[in-house]
Amino acid sequence: MNRMLELLLQHKIVAILRGIEDRHADAAAQALIDGGIHMMEITMNTEGAAVMIERWRTKFDSQAAVGAGTVTDVALAEQAVAAGAQFLISPNLDEEVIAYGRERGITVWPGVMTPTEIVKAWKAGADAVKIFPMGTLGIGYLQEIRGPLNDIPMIATGGVDLHNIADYFKAGANAVGMGSKLVNLEWVREGKFAQVTERARQFADAVRAL
Repeated sequence: MNRMLELLLQHKIVAILRGIEDRHADAAAQALIDGGIHMMEITMNTEGAAVMIERWRTKFDSQAAVGAGTVTDVALAEQAVAAGAQFLISPNLDEEVIAYGRERGITVWPGVMTPTEIVKAWKAGADAVKIFPMGTLGIGYLQEIRGPLNDIPMIATGGVDLHNIADYFKAGANAVGMGSKLVNLEWVREGKFAQVTERARQFADAVRAL
């Protein structure tokens, strides 16, 4: 098992930062870390994503794993890896991206929905998959596919909140990806980093209690 997968299964939450402005990024990341979040991705469709990833790798190296999200093709994978991303996550299944990561020792967690896509990603070399969009598919869907596909680590992304996060894991999630419900960008822009930390702590405590 590679180091990033170990961290994923240990910490169980990946914070998704999409659309964050560079001037707020470091303070937001520190607030999440202070709240107990230790895996963070900046989506590659965020302006300046590569610059922020590179800076975070230096600034938060001993505190959190830093990855890239929305890596939809090899060109974006190249940018992310050049910036120092430790893992790559996408909303889609692109086997070329998985191969690119494997050749360089970078774990890739592709976005999948159907059982066929899940198995295809696994056979292509993904050591975990992102089930997306969970907010639409629902927890019942995860529970159903988990039965026959019980050996593949799954990151449930979409629809996770404090009131249902335990249900996601009960249904078979190994980890969850969380965007705005965890990282409130209005709080970030208003400098309410204590609130960001407290929200992060609530989610971190919830998964520790599982």
